[in-house]
Amino acid sequence: MDKIFGRNAVLEAIKSGNRTINKIFISKTAHGSSVGEIIKLARQNGIPVNNVPPEKLDKFEDTNTQGVVAEVSTTDYVELSDLIKSVKDKKNALLLLLDSIEDPHNLGAIIRNAVAFGVDGVIVPKWRSATVNDTVSRTSAGAIEHIKIARVTNSSQAILELKEKGFWIIGAENGNKSIHETDIPFPAVLIVGSEGFGLHQKIKEKCDVIITIPQKNSISSLNVSCASAVILYEIFRKQNI
Repeated sequence: MDKIFGRNAVLEAIKSGNRTINKIFISKTAHGSSVGEIIKLARQNGIPVNNVPPEKLDKFEDTNTQGVVAEVSTTDYVELSDLIKSVKDKKNALLLLLDSIEDPHNLGAIIRNAVAFGVDGVIVPKWRSATVNDTVSRTSAGAIEHIKIARVTNSSQAILELKEKGFWIIGAENGNKSIHETDIPFPAVLIVGSEGFGLHQKIKEKCDVIITIPQKNSISSLNVSCASAVILYEIFRKQNI
């Protein structure tokens, strides 16, 4: 992932809007009007700001960070509205919304699964989620170059917008109705939950149906990237019957 160092550089990057800024790190010892303006503009633009111990930024010892570092995405995100428009005329359109996938290796693997099984776009939240960085790109084996990725501030609001546009919301969680026994209505949005907690309750409440992968043995649930591959394959199969 690219980085921008220094107060003025980060400030101008926010103002220009030409780069997708994933996160801003500000040292707890950094003060001044420019720091305050960065925080204000970041909040206005929905950019997460993390106050960190100064030693976290000291690792960039060859660069004068002035207590401010911005992480810039290696890929260009699209607006959710543009993603919706891009699939409005497509038969059996399918989008994938990721609910707090925090491991970049899992994110990369899921994106690769999405491309392999014909998903039309991926939606990731700005908060409590891995960003699309070098690790994600490598794990996806370049698949991120072949799919549109939208980044949203509020997943619940994004779901409501998708519902208004006619999408059916399909949640995936262990212990519910088997995907094999479920008819998938299209256009659809599949939501895959986080590694440790599954779907958040507010997200689950907005789903039209909750599906699960039937398992023969009572072991713990599959890794989220493996589970996404199984579910996406089954949806792909249903799309093409």
